[in-house]
Amino acid sequence: MSVPAGVKIVSLFREQEWVSPALHSLALHPERSLVATGQVGKDPYICVWDTFNIQTISILKDAHSHGVACLAFSTDTGERLVSVGLDAKNTVCVWDWKRGKVIATATGHSDRIFDITWDPFQQNRLVSCGVKHIKFWAMCGNALTPKRGIFGKTGDLQTILCVAAAKDDITYSGALNGDIYVWKGLNLIRTVQGAHGAGIFSMYACEEGFATGGRDGCIRLWDVDFKPITKIDLREAEQGYKGLSIRSVCWRADRILAGTQDSEIFEVMVRDRDKPLLIMQGHSEGELWALGVHPKKPLAVTGSDDRSVRLWSLADHALIARCNMEEAIRSVAFSSDGSQLALGMKDGSFTVLRVRDMTEIVHIKDRKEVIHELKFSPDSAYLAVGSNDGLVDVYAVAQRYKKVGECGRSSSFITHLDWSVDGKFLQTNDGAGDRLFYRMPTGKHLTTKEEIKGIHWVSWTCVIGPEVSGIWPKYTHINEINSLDANFSSAVLVTGDDFGLVKLFRFPCLKKGAKFKKYIGHSAHVTNVRWSHDLQWVLTTGGADHSLFQWRFLPEGIMNGVVEPTFQDGFGDSNSEESDSELSDVPELDSDIEQETQINYERQVYKEDLPQLKQQSREKTQQVGSLKRQQAPDAGLRLQFVHGYRGYDCRNNLFYTQAGEVVYHVAAVGVVYNRQQHTQRFYLGHDDDILSLTVHPLKDYAATGQVGRDPAVHVWDIQSLKCLSLLKGHHHRGVCALDFSADGKSLVSVGVDDDHTIAVWDWKKGEKLASARGHKDKLFVVKCSPLLMDKLVTVGMKHIRFWQLAGGGLTFKRGVFGNLGKPETMMSVCYGHADDLVFSGAATGDIYIWKEPVLLKTIKAHDGPVFAMFSLDKGFVTGGKDGVVELWDDTFERCLKTYAIKRATLSSGSKGLLLEDNPSIRAITLGHGRILVGTKNGEILEIDKSGPITLLVQGHMEGEVWGLATHPLLPVCGTVSDDKTLRIWETSSNHRMVAVRKLKKGGRCCAFSPDGKALAVGLNDGSFLVVNADTLEDMVSFHHRKELISDIKFSRDAGKYLAVASHDHFVDIYNVLTSKRVGICKGATSYITHIDWDTHGKLLQVNSGAKEHLFFEAPRGKRQTIRPSEIEKIEWATWTSVLGPTCEGIWPIHSGITDINATSLTSDRKLLATGDDFGFLKLFSYPAHGQYGRFKRYVGHSAHVTNVRWAQDSVTLLTVGGADTALMIWTLDASVPQDSRPVDSEESEEDTEEDGGYDSDVAREKVIDYTTKIYAASIREMTGTKPHQQQKEASAEERPPVSRAVPLPEKLQKNNITKKKKLVEDLVLDHVFGFRGFDCRNNLHYLNDGTDIIFHTAATALVHSLTLGTQSFYLEHTDDILCLTVNQHPKYKNIIATGQIGATPSIHVWDAMSKQTLSILRCSHAKGVGYVNFSATGKLLVSVGIEPEHTVTVWRWQEGAKVTSKGGHPDRIFVAEFRPDSDSQFVSVGIKHVRFWTLAGGSLMYKKGVVGLVEDARMQTMLSVAFGANNLTFTGAINGDVYVWRDHFLLRVVAKAHTGPVFTMYTTLRDGLIVTGGKERPTKEGGAVKLWDQEMKRCRAFQLETGQVVDCVRSVCRGKGKILVGTKDGEIIEVGEKNAASNILINSHMQGEIWGLAAHPAKDVFITASDDGTVRIWDLVDKKLLNKVSLGHPAKCASYSPDGEMVAIGMKNGEFVVLLTNSLKMWGKKRDRSAAIQDIRFSPDKHLLVVGSAECTVDLYDLMQGSSLNRIGYCKDIPSFVIQMDFSADSRFLQVSTGAYKRQVHEVPSGKMVTEQTVIDRITWASWTSVLGDEVLGVWPRNADKANVNCTCVSHAGLNVVTGDDFGLVKLFDFPCSEKFAKHKRFFGHSAHVTNIRFSYDDKYVISTGGDDCSVFVWRCL
Repeated sequence: MSVPAGVKIVSLFREQEWVSPALHSLALHPERSLVATGQVGKDPYICVWDTFNIQTISILKDAHSHGVACLAFSTDTGERLVSVGLDAKNTVCVWDWKRGKVIATATGHSDRIFDITWDPFQQNRLVSCGVKHIKFWAMCGNALTPKRGIFGKTGDLQTILCVAAAKDDITYSGALNGDIYVWKGLNLIRTVQGAHGAGIFSMYACEEGFATGGRDGCIRLWDVDFKPITKIDLREAEQGYKGLSIRSVCWRADRILAGTQDSEIFEVMVRDRDKPLLIMQGHSEGELWALGVHPKKPLAVTGSDDRSVRLWSLADHALIARCNMEEAIRSVAFSSDGSQLALGMKDGSFTVLRVRDMTEIVHIKDRKEVIHELKFSPDSAYLAVGSNDGLVDVYAVAQRYKKVGECGRSSSFITHLDWSVDGKFLQTNDGAGDRLFYRMPTGKHLTTKEEIKGIHWVSWTCVIGPEVSGIWPKYTHINEINSLDANFSSAVLVTGDDFGLVKLFRFPCLKKGAKFKKYIGHSAHVTNVRWSHDLQWVLTTGGADHSLFQWRFLPEGIMNGVVEPTFQDGFGDSNSEESDSELSDVPELDSDIEQETQINYERQVYKEDLPQLKQQSREKTQQVGSLKRQQAPDAGLRLQFVHGYRGYDCRNNLFYTQAGEVVYHVAAVGVVYNRQQHTQRFYLGHDDDILSLTVHPLKDYAATGQVGRDPAVHVWDIQSLKCLSLLKGHHHRGVCALDFSADGKSLVSVGVDDDHTIAVWDWKKGEKLASARGHKDKLFVVKCSPLLMDKLVTVGMKHIRFWQLAGGGLTFKRGVFGNLGKPETMMSVCYGHADDLVFSGAATGDIYIWKEPVLLKTIKAHDGPVFAMFSLDKGFVTGGKDGVVELWDDTFERCLKTYAIKRATLSSGSKGLLLEDNPSIRAITLGHGRILVGTKNGEILEIDKSGPITLLVQGHMEGEVWGLATHPLLPVCGTVSDDKTLRIWETSSNHRMVAVRKLKKGGRCCAFSPDGKALAVGLNDGSFLVVNADTLEDMVSFHHRKELISDIKFSRDAGKYLAVASHDHFVDIYNVLTSKRVGICKGATSYITHIDWDTHGKLLQVNSGAKEHLFFEAPRGKRQTIRPSEIEKIEWATWTSVLGPTCEGIWPIHSGITDINATSLTSDRKLLATGDDFGFLKLFSYPAHGQYGRFKRYVGHSAHVTNVRWAQDSVTLLTVGGADTALMIWTLDASVPQDSRPVDSEESEEDTEEDGGYDSDVAREKVIDYTTKIYAASIREMTGTKPHQQQKEASAEERPPVSRAVPLPEKLQKNNITKKKKLVEDLVLDHVFGFRGFDCRNNLHYLNDGTDIIFHTAATALVHSLTLGTQSFYLEHTDDILCLTVNQHPKYKNIIATGQIGATPSIHVWDAMSKQTLSILRCSHAKGVGYVNFSATGKLLVSVGIEPEHTVTVWRWQEGAKVTSKGGHPDRIFVAEFRPDSDSQFVSVGIKHVRFWTLAGGSLMYKKGVVGLVEDARMQTMLSVAFGANNLTFTGAINGDVYVWRDHFLLRVVAKAHTGPVFTMYTTLRDGLIVTGGKERPTKEGGAVKLWDQEMKRCRAFQLETGQVVDCVRSVCRGKGKILVGTKDGEIIEVGEKNAASNILINSHMQGEIWGLAAHPAKDVFITASDDGTVRIWDLVDKKLLNKVSLGHPAKCASYSPDGEMVAIGMKNGEFVVLLTNSLKMWGKKRDRSAAIQDIRFSPDKHLLVVGSAECTVDLYDLMQGSSLNRIGYCKDIPSFVIQMDFSADSRFLQVSTGAYKRQVHEVPSGKMVTEQTVIDRITWASWTSVLGDEVLGVWPRNADKANVNCTCVSHAGLNVVTGDDFGLVKLFDFPCSEKFAKHKRFFGHSAHVTNIRFSYDDKYVISTGGDDCSVFVWRCL
């Protein structure tokens, strides 16, 4: 049995959370041992837990925002859980709870949802109910689709409180009025009246039937068919009472549980149903404040706002007595002998009861405000009563409570009172925070310290006073602690506060911010705490959660200031949490650790911000013309070697690989180092500092985590250096620790955000499996258990936690130190191999040995922190700050061997020098018989087991590196860093440090003399020195400046002068020979950044921080002004300046933020390298004139590239990276294109000026705005009041009938009266004329070996059988379908995916034959889905959005799971296609864009197409894609070329494959042949369709005999010997490959709205007239186009003459024409108006033609005088544009409907308006197409405020009316339809607007036309 409160009361158990909000919902798993509970609060989560061992099994989070209202497990196997949130949208989520994943989510309802349940008989159906609604949900893919229950006439629309689903689609629900509503499907079929007397709150379904419980206090049992079995009235029961209301029932076999509103739980046995058993009670509404403990017995009393006093037994946890009072109770107290009980009331009165029989002794009211505190004196002589009036009254007990004193010094309400032991004194606390003392019983105020000092208190409940000041956190003045009670004998006290925490402190606790343990269980406020009389228990009450908690106190030895409970399994520490103030009295932290915890990984600007910055600055600065932009250089760079290893703030980041190489990281580079060859390979996928690294158990993959706003973890293959998976979207700032699970399937990462979040990933899929907040303080290491995949351990500042995976979360146990050790900071951790031991290395140098989660023992291992530890098969190896490596046996009993790292032991093969002995060890690993060690100083060493030590790689230590100088003659360079060292490196293939010297200060610059013998070094204190370049010994030093020296340079001529630049704004010039300062250059207004000499040693160029470019003459330092044009002519000895005309192009658009730190020019002055604050190294052609030169860019350094220098050979480039401490060596590579990442310049992103070609069709498609197409906007702009909102005056029918009146004639002339009048019951879609070609592509495919074809138009997907000519339809979409694809994998035969327009559009995956929906994917592509495509195995689907970001999303469509999504490109992407042989690689093309995508785990990475290698090739707008063998890709361009790519490099161009754009390409999988389709004029050789060989070298063209001037093909597909072609004009054509014969299969209108529609009066033929300028005649029976004519202007309306011989067409330009039906030849035409003709009609006697226009006119033309068409009249007073017109049967009247929602009747031919209603009522109409009039009032829907009914047509039998509206619906009503909101049937298929609708002449068909969808639908009438 489980109950919500703030705690799961099966025993005390809570997840550790700060404030734990109240539980609000609970569900039981079908197997009955698991429970799910959901809470309220800001970030609520759901826990699934086991009721037997109270273990959390799964935590579900991050889906709801305000709390969880209801929960239900699925009834099949219980693998799914549905939850409903308390947010404004009442979000519904379905979870796969074992994995902690949301499968589907949807907006629940606009109002509260009270209950939700799964249908036990249909797996994917749910029912939810709530305020005035019930909804039936279908789950498919990741979509939940609701349908609302229809109350109809059967029952009132009302609030449904509970629901249960039964078989055969039957649903039973309990309503607010006590009825049971029974539903079948969506419809209410019957009600069980008065099942309960009031609201039915709960309904429970089980095998036996149903149980219901109501507000009337009754439980009713029903059988499986909902026939009543029995009724149990709990109000009549022994413990029942009036007003008992049942909130929850559960029925199992012969027992029933019932929960009441007053917090009781009853159990009823069906046999003795008249004896319900009360098994649980608690207080109900209001707050619970009053708590008192009996002085002698284990009894407690509580009093609450529910006006009840309850007496509880602590021994058997039961309620003994309950007594109801008149008032809400806020305080209680027992007298000292336990015989009397005083109650303080909310109204200011108090009552005293006799405990024996609970009878009243006295009731006194002296105060108005609430009594919050009262206590008897120790001898029970007096009662002190404290009220919110601020007074304490003292009453004498023996004198019938006569008032004897008053304490009145408080300025605020009284909160606590305590008596002294002798009963002579009282202390009080009040709301103002004062503590006052009074003498009793008079109430005299005491002020002298002496009197107060000696008082002993009998109890201590005051929260203010020196003895308890430690309960308050430091620096707060708050009254959040509600109560306190001291236990003098154990010297502890317990407090309750507003955060729901119960805390245990020492007593007395004097220092603020004392340590405590905290216990969670209450939800919000803990109002009162008390110790029981024997001090064994603590009782606590919760305010709003009405709960009384009973805690057991476990006294035990007191250890380092914290009470330690005895550790019992399953209880112990799981509900306590260390105090927040753990660090208040800690020993000194180790300096290294201290320093490391201070490191902050925040960046001002992250790499992720670059695109936005570019965008912003691009908007600010106008684009420069492409002519001005400098070309990028041809040569590129390759990274050769990196000196450096990140040891100062990382650990465990050094490993052996499978092949015996060494993998580690520095800066943003993952390095794989080959020990034999001393070479390195690099993983360059990161773009910022790597902070952590781990290797897969098989040692073939590495995972690295970096710094970033949304930092990524990359998993990469060590051999191929390819990224396998990219994990993002969870951490912030950085990822500081990683570890693979033992099976290698999952990866754990820890972030450096404030909570140090832990995430567990399925790295191959890229899915986050679980996450949890790690700890407030820094976490250093995470380790996965080698045996159990769901366990891990983390260590960090003062902490070790043992974690267990639970669904989408993790639960932990804290390490229990007991009295064996202090809670220390742990720096390293390892699992042992036997009996789940865990070993951790502490900051003290001890090893702690744990058996989860208890400390077993500690062992002294190192001097100083144990930074590194590695477990071997037998034993361990550890390394510490002491620089010693120790080998241990497998239990840390013995240390087997130690190795001290000293210079003396370095072997001769070392590649460098040790900076100092015993460097601090940060990483350690074993393999290949050696120990690999990484040090804090940045060295990597290999220790042979026999002792010799080899240094492999090294770099600078922590601190920024700025100084870099290259030797003028040798491959040697010098660096100087803030780490206070000067180092000399060999840059040849020897790659090592050859000399090092420690400096007294850090330095920022250095320079070799021209002969290379001397080296000058500038230091940060303003001094500089010159040293011998070989020995590094001092030659000379100066200290003339205060600020740091920023640049230093010798002049070229034999090094005569030395220039020294400082941050003091000066450059000093020294004579080298005399060692004297000879000049000072003044004039800069800011610090100096760079200086250069000219070749003669005469001129100095200077850059300052204020971007000044100054020149000075040596030796005196006189300032010179030089014109920009002259600067270029001067020969400079070096160029490191960032300013000047020759450098203008190196500044990026967004240079406001990033400064360029350094440049360096090659000796041939062709290439300029720059380093900037974004970590980019860029290569420009020199001189870089103009703005924004093009470049090549390289990533490797993390945040700043501080310096760059070309070596003496100008082939090697050296760069240093500031804080990343790395020195990188690059070599110039003149030939090969780089493929290290898309390193080639960003240029392509900025080339907006170079358009990618132009084509009118593409331009039009680029600007189509799909938002205007999303539903419910009116297609006509009408004004006025809609018909269903107009007030009616009484019409003729309602007037009293006059007996003599003739009966009214028929409303409508009945044609062919001979037939029986037939009512149309239903419509079914029979045929559609339409194919969406104008803005879609590749949306036409063969199915079933070419017997069927599939395509789409409007919101309908069609399967058209070529053999039978019939069509079948998929109608589940709600708006225009934009894309369609067919799954090519044989396993998924005939599986189709279609995507639509919409604000939250969906992709449907369905079976083409059965039309069954297999999966619905709700996407984040706002606006619509532009393209979909299946992967090679058919399991994945890629979709592209048409929203501004054009996101690319990959789906696992069967599960409905989104794998990943990424912004694709700022411009339109037309196509994204998977390679036919791949599930991970696809190509997208669009406006000036080709991208080659790789799905790496759960992330998308792309490379841009590189065109640079083919002469004159430019990036074009690409429209289509095809594939060939050997990684070939073909893309069709806008100019008719086809580009051929290998990988992502352009290989060649097939020039002019078509003369116009290549819109479509199709790769035939069986033979690899490629079909292309484009825009082309038909000529002898050319054709718009071509068939090519596999490499697109040869082709054959096909003619499409369409008769068009230009053929524009949008879609091609190839079947057996046939090619299927779809054109922009909506034709579908089949071309035979052998004979090239073309056969038109489908005709349709072209782009444009279709408004004109008329059915032939006597044949199965109809005519349509469209904005595409054509009129077409169609055959209804043979479903084909009979004839068409092009009028050259958009046509708006059409009408047949009564005999069907002629047809009249009205046009948009005001012209109308009359054609002969048979030949469509012109008979007559006329133009009297300039606005569109909206409707045109022949009179039934064929005398007149009436023409209605948008100019508010109706003209009458005479047909009797032949084709001259004379106008003989017109109708007056037409208020707005004309919509529809109808003649009366006798041709005398015309009804006109207008855009003002007014319908008028006019006489013909006079045109006079008829106003008498009686005349109008008697007219019989020849036809009815008006949307206005009482007869069709019922066709206007409730939601017509946004949109209109556009068209109606009454059947020829006069019994039905069909309508078409702006929602895209066709509706069928009965006629006449005069009741508002009449009943109807609705039919889907059109997209947004239905423009016109007609019955065929014999009512067998209905024809409807679409607005935007350009389609004609034919419906069969049933």
